[in-house]
Amino acid sequence: MADTIKVLNDDDALELFKKTLPGSAALLQTTQVASEQMRKQALVALTGHKDFRLDLISLALRGKKVSFDKVIKLVDDMVALLAKEQLDDNDKKEMCEMQLDKAEDDLKVLETTIADLEKSMEEGKEEIATLADEIAALTAGLKALDKQVTEAMDTRKEENEDYSTTMAGNTAAKELINFAKNRMAKFYNPSLYKAAPKRELSEDERITLNMGGTLAPTAAPGGIAGTGIALMQVSAHNQVQKDAPPPPPATYDAYAKKSEESGGVMALMDMLVADLDKEMQEADVEEKDAQAEYEKFTQDAAEKRVMDSSSITEKSGAKADAEALLEKETNERTDKMKEALATVNFIGNLHKDCDWLLQNFDLRKDARAGEVDSLKKAKAVLSGADFSLVQTKRFLSRA
Repeated sequence: MADTIKVLNDDDALELFKKTLPGSAALLQTTQVASEQMRKQALVALTGHKDFRLDLISLALRGKKVSFDKVIKLVDDMVALLAKEQLDDNDKKEMCEMQLDKAEDDLKVLETTIADLEKSMEEGKEEIATLADEIAALTAGLKALDKQVTEAMDTRKEENEDYSTTMAGNTAAKELINFAKNRMAKFYNPSLYKAAPKRELSEDERITLNMGGTLAPTAAPGGIAGTGIALMQVSAHNQVQKDAPPPPPATYDAYAKKSEESGGVMALMDMLVADLDKEMQEADVEEKDAQAEYEKFTQDAAEKRVMDSSSITEKSGAKADAEALLEKETNERTDKMKEALATVNFIGNLHKDCDWLLQNFDLRKDARAGEVDSLKKAKAVLSGADFSLVQTKRFLSRA
């Protein structure tokens, strides 16, 4: 129908009809009426939409010298454009939903990772503080232990010096008493008297005597009361006891009756010697016990020092490892926070770009479908479809 109208509306055709056909005016009027009716129907189909591009097609239809072919091409182009826009919206909606879901999932993972790192960092700080306190306590303990060892050594030294002094004094006292008893035996019981050992001559002295010379006078014995007995170090205690004159034998008491005066003195000296022996024996026991305790203490202290020093080394290594891990986690947390911030910004930009489309997607889709439907109806009208053919026949009948 449209093609027919186009042919009949051609200027050359109209001029020809005027000259050759007596009813050409009626035919012209009929075609003009049909064309105008199709234009109006197409305009009605295109009304009610907010897309300015449909308004441009309507404006083209209102032109006096409009070409339906041109308008139909505009309609086809518009339908194709709307279809492409819908595909673009579909693709962008899919892309937005996919990227938003992925970005939000990534952000959740980053937030979980950051929370785990912060928890681990707090635990690491507590561990470092605990290790530092333990190392400080062990170090202070070692200093206190060293001080105790020094004090114990000084105490042991003082005790040993006291022991040495006591033993030297008691040994000298016993020797002096034994000397006195031996001297009394020389008077009261010469058979029990033990003379002092002769002085051994040196090689030079023997040569001097063999050659008829005389020796230098022997110096008078020194020591306590000229007895030659002096206080000696405890280290020489045993040797002194070995070299000193032995006490008189027990049978000496049988001869005590020779003099009543000597009996009382000898008994008193025996009691003094017995007291000194007992005191020295007790001192020996105390010295051995003290030395044993000191040696055990120093051994225990040495073992504890080794253990504590090893523990300090281990804890220092663990503290260094914890500090290195804390530094690593701190740097990792910083990187993750930067990454999370970038993800938040990315999500924000996605929302700016996608929210309007996601919120209005269905509305846009429905509106676009309505526009396509209207365009197709307008095209159908302009192409001679729908009721336009019946209407044109009615116009022809009237003519």
